[in-house]
Amino acid sequence: MLIGSKIKRLRLKNGLTQEELGARTDLSKGYISQLERDMNSPSIETLFSLLEVLGTSPKEFFDDDIKNLKVVYTPKDHTIHVDKDAGYEIDWLVSSSNEKEMEPVYLTLKENGQFKRFEPSLAETFIYVIEGKIRLTLGQQEYIAETGDSLYYEASDHHRLTNIHQGISEMIIVATQSYL
Repeated sequence: MLIGSKIKRLRLKNGLTQEELGARTDLSKGYISQLERDMNSPSIETLFSLLEVLGTSPKEFFDDDIKNLKVVYTPKDHTIHVDKDAGYEIDWLVSSSNEKEMEPVYLTLKENGQFKRFEPSLAETFIYVIEGKIRLTLGQQEYIAETGDSLYYEASDHHRLTNIHQGISEMIIVATQSYL
């Protein structure tokens, strides 16, 4: 088993350089580089130390994640929530999106519907309006988007989506996870 590429993938996923990973595990950058290129093999103690810093367990590390990798999500994988009072329906398109970097959803706003008010965060949000016309209130600013338009913003202020179309508005929203 080649573990070097797995270590590198986890290091990059955690946003660490080889030097940073080495500093956190008392290993040199050169040694980390050799491990990632499978030119050296770590002792069990060193491997466990690396896995702890990289936020994974030995079991997760050695599981064949390629077999368990889910790529296609069908409608049966979706989770749907309807809020009749607020006038929206949200469809989480990827069932495990709360564990991933991005959270894609399909949002339908009924006439005069509003999606909940969000608190400021470090998230970034992309919206593509499939049908209708919406208003994004971002802090004190308002932005209007209609069929075919896209919005992209940092969620660093309070924000809310409102349907201003006579009829329903539908959109795809992809938000990055907030790491506060």
